[in-house]
Amino acid sequence: MELNWGIIFAAAGAAMAAAMAGIGSAIGVGMAGQAGAGVVSEDPDRFGSCLLLQLLPGTQGIYGLLIAFVIATKAGLLSGGAAALTATNGLNLLLAAIPIAFGGLLSAIHQGRVAVSGINMIAKKPEEQGKAMLMTVMVETYAVLALLISFLLVNGVVVG
Repeated sequence: MELNWGIIFAAAGAAMAAAMAGIGSAIGVGMAGQAGAGVVSEDPDRFGSCLLLQLLPGTQGIYGLLIAFVIATKAGLLSGGAAALTATNGLNLLLAAIPIAFGGLLSAIHQGRVAVSGINMIAKKPEEQGKAMLMTVMVETYAVLALLISFLLVNGVVVG
């Protein structure tokens, strides 16, 4: 049986997008959850505010999963019959996953750090929730840009 390097590269790209962005989200959500638990143990009324901030670093994992699905669909990995991918096509799909893989990993971790700071700010000044949210959301901009470029690159690969 001959190896289909196109499919191997495409599958690696899909796995990398989902795994790396997912790892970043798990780290970011975990850090924010720890900080939120400390605040909520002192003031249970802050639960909603802390939860919103904790959720934000989780979006990068969703973005990585989205790109993984797009790559896997384009490569025919989800239909049971892999597409006729050349090694070049597969490599292009692997390379297209890099922006969201690394962008998702790093932005989720840093967004988690900003969320922790925001949670600590809410603990001292609950009326500053809007500022804490805005600062945390600003980090999301770079995850969205990474998602966009990965999506455009994947769609630019012609499989046939």
